[in-house]
Amino acid sequence: MNINGPGKAQNTYDAIVIGSGISGGWAAKELCEQGLRTLVLERGRDVRHITDYPTATNNPWDFPHRNRMPMAFDEANPIATKCYALDEGTEHFFVKDAEHPYVQEKPFDWIRGYQVGGKSLIWARQVQRWSRFDFEANARDGAAIDWPIRYQDLAPWYSHVEKFVGISGNKDGLETLPDGEFLKPWELNCVEKHIQKSVAAAYKDRHVIIGRCAHLTEPQPIHYEQGRAQCQARHLCYRGCPYGGYFSSNSSTLPWAAKTGKLTLRPFSVVHSIIYDEQRGKATGVRVIDTNTKETTDYFARIIFVNAACLNSNLLLLNSTSRRFPNGLGNDNGLLGHYVAFHNYRGSLNASYEGFEDGYYYGRRPTTAFMPNFRNVDKQEMTGPASRFQRGYMVAFSAARSMGQPTTESFGAGFKESLTKPGPWHVYMMMQGETVPRYENHVRLSTNKRDEWGIPQLVTSIGYTDNDEKLIKDFLQQGSEILEKSGCQNIRPSDDHRNPGLDIHEMGGVRMGRDPKTSLLNGHNQLHSCNNVFVTDGACMTSTGSQNPSITFMALTARAARFAVDEMKRKKL
Repeated sequence: MNINGPGKAQNTYDAIVIGSGISGGWAAKELCEQGLRTLVLERGRDVRHITDYPTATNNPWDFPHRNRMPMAFDEANPIATKCYALDEGTEHFFVKDAEHPYVQEKPFDWIRGYQVGGKSLIWARQVQRWSRFDFEANARDGAAIDWPIRYQDLAPWYSHVEKFVGISGNKDGLETLPDGEFLKPWELNCVEKHIQKSVAAAYKDRHVIIGRCAHLTEPQPIHYEQGRAQCQARHLCYRGCPYGGYFSSNSSTLPWAAKTGKLTLRPFSVVHSIIYDEQRGKATGVRVIDTNTKETTDYFARIIFVNAACLNSNLLLLNSTSRRFPNGLGNDNGLLGHYVAFHNYRGSLNASYEGFEDGYYYGRRPTTAFMPNFRNVDKQEMTGPASRFQRGYMVAFSAARSMGQPTTESFGAGFKESLTKPGPWHVYMMMQGETVPRYENHVRLSTNKRDEWGIPQLVTSIGYTDNDEKLIKDFLQQGSEILEKSGCQNIRPSDDHRNPGLDIHEMGGVRMGRDPKTSLLNGHNQLHSCNNVFVTDGACMTSTGSQNPSITFMALTARAARFAVDEMKRKKL
């Protein structure tokens, strides 16, 4: 293999971070702040805050197809087009199906964003802390393996991250969903408040709250220092926010890291593998392929943070082979790539509500109402419906009024007049179910298919289980009951049978644990058998919880980065 570059010394850094998304940006910020010369490698193109958001202020009529993708695009991208956020205004932030193929042994929709900032430009921005129940769940009911950390280990790092990110939320006082460092919350509308009261009256264990989201409702000095401003409630977030109103690596952590003078950002850099030194017993660097020229260069560092996003992090470690690790870096136990899990989004309900005709709302709120999990929370229930399955689900719902009063006229003056008056209320409810990690749900490398950079394609073998089916059934039953008790009509439950992956919350494969025989990472996200490599994105997760996972990825990353710096100072790394 030809090794190009100006020499090892000029290609040597204190730290290398692989990936520039939500967790990679946090690794870069923390490491640079602590004085480490840090190289961030991104396989996609550069995207600069504000400058590279070409559609951020476009009107619908500014797009050739009124912001809808043409049929030819949909036909060429049957996977990517399933994502709710992909349209003419955002398609440049999504990986097209042909750009990085993979092998679906079981149907799996892999949604990706290859650019500086990764999916932090197009995420849904919902953030909820895990509770003590989530970190204790595996030990409690025997699923997967015990987490090597508990809520109290991560709580200060949740606070550390939240203050910098800017989280809108309400202090709800719920043990199942701990409070954080919140800015002013968004508000429920009148129908959502009605459902909130109805739920409180009917159930002791169910609580409706306004969603917690990474939006600046009341920017603090730390946010102004980042150059960010208040959220304008435009609901055009997926195009990139020129105000920095929501958190992304591009508007927040990467510029903050750059201000230290310690950051080197290299886009168009596919990491082929991590280089392992047999004699020193540690990783010494990474092998990088330039996406444009296909030239190969090696970069070196004392510590390496793997933040390529869950499945790509698994792919990278599986492809990092050596005499010491013939089956992938750190893979002594053969578990690398196994126990991949996700969130179950299949169940939803629609309903109508008669009343509150004199009530309305304004603006485009970037969150919804949420109900934290109420199934098998502190123990496995032994009686009742929840005794039939493990874990549970979070519920999200919203109420809105349609545009226009019902009319038989579909054009002309009557139709236009109807559009000036709000229509009836409708309610939409969805589940976010926890899936229990299973050995058989895994990814591996293809033995006969490679991508254009010569790297084996990823094989996805991830599917639903009987437990997932039972969870869906319970949600649809309980959701229908909640809506009925709240006075809704025309309740229509639905299972859309979507493939795993479309939740875009894939987790696991490089799980944390206490025992090297049953896990890949320790309690500080270090590979057990190669302790200068840290994995802090979704791949490290030992279970999934029912909460949106991104804030937990960020907190784990900040914690691991500070630990790594301290260990370097002690000359242990």
